[in-house]
Amino acid sequence: MPLDYAKLKNRVFPTLTQRYTARDTILYALGVGAGLEDPLDPDELRFLYEEGLRALPTMAVVLANEGLWLRDPQYGILWKQLLHGEQMLQVHRPLPAEGTVVGTGAVEEIYDKGAAKGAILYQRSELRDAQTGALLVSLRRSAFLRGDGGFGGKSEGAPRPHQVPADRAPDLSLALPTRPEQALLYRLSGDYNPLHILPSVALDAGYPKPILHGLCTYGIAGRAILRLLCGNDPARLRRLDVRFSSPVFPGDTLRTEVFRTGPTSAAFRCIAAERGSPCWATASPSSGDRSDLCRVISFSDRQWARRVPRRRPSCRPPSGGGAGGHPSPRHG
Repeated sequence: MPLDYAKLKNRVFPTLTQRYTARDTILYALGVGAGLEDPLDPDELRFLYEEGLRALPTMAVVLANEGLWLRDPQYGILWKQLLHGEQMLQVHRPLPAEGTVVGTGAVEEIYDKGAAKGAILYQRSELRDAQTGALLVSLRRSAFLRGDGGFGGKSEGAPRPHQVPADRAPDLSLALPTRPEQALLYRLSGDYNPLHILPSVALDAGYPKPILHGLCTYGIAGRAILRLLCGNDPARLRRLDVRFSSPVFPGDTLRTEVFRTGPTSAAFRCIAAERGSPCWATASPSSGDRSDLCRVISFSDRQWARRVPRRRPSCRPPSGGGAGGHPSPRHG
């Protein structure tokens, strides 16, 4: 059964309401590696201890969503060949440490890259405070449907990746470890795709073992960005857009490299340090060469910050580090 374009494009998404607690916020932070390097670090404990708890901005991606709805056979998708292609996050207001949120969504478009190259589905959603109706975050994501190309849809018009500067060294970098059981912990925040836990499903998808959730690596990179550019203050992050380009395995060390491109924006990439493999690269997900790297960051001039936390020495730019121009935040 081929991909059913009309059914996907016209799908009506349910409005989802989710109450989350401090425990959920702490569990998410643990799932993306908070406290792994130093459980006594006060900069990490702000995301792990209930008094004065703060939510990581990237936690928005696990709230009030349906999970892997594309597994439903009515859509004709070979879900075992599905990979998370891109994730975009725009922060309008800081995410509360606990509360109730309402999520809405829609399929934007599906692009046909050809029978040998797969298809790309774009989905958008919003997260609002259930009590006030205030818009907290806007989300956009793409799914790379490796086995569903050639359904007869249009191939042009998909957003193009933002390029990481290739002519200079990064201005900042930070390496963060992951646990061998990182995927087992992260899935407790709601992403139960068996690709990340069952060896048999990973083998069917062409991997030697279960891979780490793309959104787990996204959260780890988000932690690095907070430390490198935002004084570890989640209220200062405005936007975080990435394109995944190759898998990360639990136990990998992720090195985030940041290229300043303006006063409040930057480009970045993540590399699996042990293999030297880029994880979020600017390569098209239809190229067949996947590895996880990145793209655009926007951060604030502290207008939301209640205070500016001290910067960790490891996050300061190296002497003589460049301050070139930041790409303006964009989807393409």
